[in-house]
Amino acid sequence: MVVLSRIYTRTGDGGETSLGDGTRVAKHALRVECYGTVDEANACLGLARLHARGEVAEELGRIQNDLFDLGADLCRPGTGGEALRVSEAQVERLERAIDAATARLEPLRSFVLPGGGAAAAHLHLARTVVRRAERLAAALAEREPVGGPALRYLNRLSDWLFVAARLENDEGRADVLWVPGAHR
Repeated sequence: MVVLSRIYTRTGDGGETSLGDGTRVAKHALRVECYGTVDEANACLGLARLHARGEVAEELGRIQNDLFDLGADLCRPGTGGEALRVSEAQVERLERAIDAATARLEPLRSFVLPGGGAAAAHLHLARTVVRRAERLAAALAEREPVGGPALRYLNRLSDWLFVAARLENDEGRADVLWVPGAHR
């Protein structure tokens, strides 16, 4: 259980922060940028959840919790040990949710422009932030070990956010489609 009796510690006033293993690094370190972007994505999901309905809202609640797991995973160097790590089961749950959503949607005939309803617009914004987190995690993985499930989770999450946005857009009927060259 986490107990926060004081919010400020003054330990980061010089531009450094502590990783999950106690290592001190610059606040602009790639690892910190990576889990900070996961936190940003989680905030975007909180906004989307305010507008989402039913199963999408429920899944967003589970995903927000997963993103704290992911942040805990990414803030601790390495891939093993006693640290909290994203599991393959979390990735598989997202895959099942993607498959279930996709089965309800008509195939796309064009790219979808971010927007439609409020929930869909927030989900699309979250998707782009998750993609940035994924790029940062991939860059981090080139330098030091990052758990495979963590990388796969980010990749699947952006896919789920896309199909969830379509579900929130009246199962794709209210999607705004790209019309190539429409305003030349």
